[in-house]
Amino acid sequence: MGPPGEEPALLQGLVLCGVCGQRMTVRYHARKVGLNPYYVCQRDGIEHAQRICQSISGGSIDAAIGDLLLDMMTPVTLEVALAVQHELQQRLDDADRLRQQQVERARYEADLAQQRYLQVDPNNRFVADALEADWNEKLRALTQAQDNCAKQKQADRALLDDESRQQIMALATDFPQLWRDPRTPDRERKRIVRLLIEDVALSKGESITARVRFKGGATQTRIVPAPQPAWRIWLTSKEVIAEIDRLPDQHTEGEIAAILNEGKLRSGHGCRFTRPLVAQLRRDYHLKTRFDRLREAGMLTIAEVAKQLGICTSTVHDWRRSGLLNAHAYNDKHQYLYERLGQTVPRKLQGIKRSDPRRFTQVPPDGMKEVQDEA
Repeated sequence: MGPPGEEPALLQGLVLCGVCGQRMTVRYHARKVGLNPYYVCQRDGIEHAQRICQSISGGSIDAAIGDLLLDMMTPVTLEVALAVQHELQQRLDDADRLRQQQVERARYEADLAQQRYLQVDPNNRFVADALEADWNEKLRALTQAQDNCAKQKQADRALLDDESRQQIMALATDFPQLWRDPRTPDRERKRIVRLLIEDVALSKGESITARVRFKGGATQTRIVPAPQPAWRIWLTSKEVIAEIDRLPDQHTEGEIAAILNEGKLRSGHGCRFTRPLVAQLRRDYHLKTRFDRLREAGMLTIAEVAKQLGICTSTVHDWRRSGLLNAHAYNDKHQYLYERLGQTVPRKLQGIKRSDPRRFTQVPPDGMKEVQDEA
């Protein structure tokens, strides 16, 4: 698997593809927060120019494996491990008895080969040479069985004393501190993982399945949510979109941006709202414009009002500024839609000389007051 490197991929050299079983390699993508590892099954792609089997983002996988190790290195699990070791040591006599039987069988076969060699006619050199070679082979097997028995017996008798047990139990507090310490190099974390984990098989579907095989054969499975694509992470929240859909009934897009900023709401990228951004979100989510909403409410365009009153559009502007017509801005460019006038022209508009509406001011309750232009 190669020596552990300085890069942040925690499972470097330990990852197996859960689809084809081949060992996966590591790629790194530069992000603002640093290097993000990707575990890639690409041997067939390199050797046979085929598509890669799997490519899995390693950030969430490494975090899940780290949490798994922290969960395992607890006082309870360590105590269970020590209890299992004690139980195994209680059965050492049975294991030693089985190894002694293997030694006795090897000795019996060596003695039998010796007797065959001694009983052969010395004049028959070919048979004697064959039996001598067989005897030597049996002697080597006997010596190897005796050595293995002695070494294993010595290793089994290496019981843990109280000091060793205390050191093992101290790992429950020392290991989490060491693992979470930002000063711990990634290389050291990789070394710790290699002491505990044999390999990790990854399979990618709707979620990522990590099958962890520990030293000694124990296995555990972790289900990790698959990383979301960037476009989904950067989506503006549904609450903000609902506000953008509700506010156009009373406000323009520029006013909506100001209201959202006052409420400390932000876009999916964490930006403050502007009029173009509100317009872009409205188009992306196919929301009705304020113009369409006002038209559905029965509002008239300036051309329609001018035609109904028989005046020009500039006069309609003047009457709106003078308060003679009720209008609602439908954008931030001072463009308006006008309320319907009904079947007849309002009384306050009757008798006004339409050629010069700027001569009139606001309408008093009892009628229109004509004033002379100072010019």
